[in-house]
Amino acid sequence: MKVLELPHRATIEDLYGLDERAEIVNGQVVFVTGAGFRPTRVAGAIYRSLWEYETRHGGGYALTEGAVYAVNLPHREAFNPDASWYVGPDTDDRFMRGAPAFAVEVRSGGDYGLRAEREMRGKRADYFAAGTRVVWDVDLRDALVRVYRADDPDHPTLYRRGEVAEAEPAVPGWRMPVDELFE
Repeated sequence: MKVLELPHRATIEDLYGLDERAEIVNGQVVFVTGAGFRPTRVAGAIYRSLWEYETRHGGGYALTEGAVYAVNLPHREAFNPDASWYVGPDTDDRFMRGAPAFAVEVRSGGDYGLRAEREMRGKRADYFAAGTRVVWDVDLRDALVRVYRADDPDHPTLYRRGEVAEAEPAVPGWRMPVDELFE
């Protein structure tokens, strides 16, 4: 984990102007590791599907992995999901205020093992504490989508090949075949 050393507690303003993806955790700017081919393609496919839903139905905005969400939690001030659904106002060139309604985290090579599971569980808890309604944990190794919901965060719905995943109630009526993620 790469951290930007600052002489003060990091604020959302410290993220403006950075040329790398980052979040603010425990008062520090933490850089989000770049992803390889498959995780990037999967995140892009989810974004594309959300964008198509947006153009047909409205009700929010599909955003890519570059989206930064400024939040106000005791130990986190920013999220940078791999894809997301945002229902707030257009913020022009400023970061979104508040959490996404739906956040997607696509696992890369280093996102497996006990330490990674602990970190991902903590990040999901942060998403829900900030107001996110649904979080997808996309597991490339097992070709599996775990759908976590704020109202039952410890019991994900599992979707595998041949099934159609959803993000209810965050993105009403949106569906995506799991096979499209793992082609």
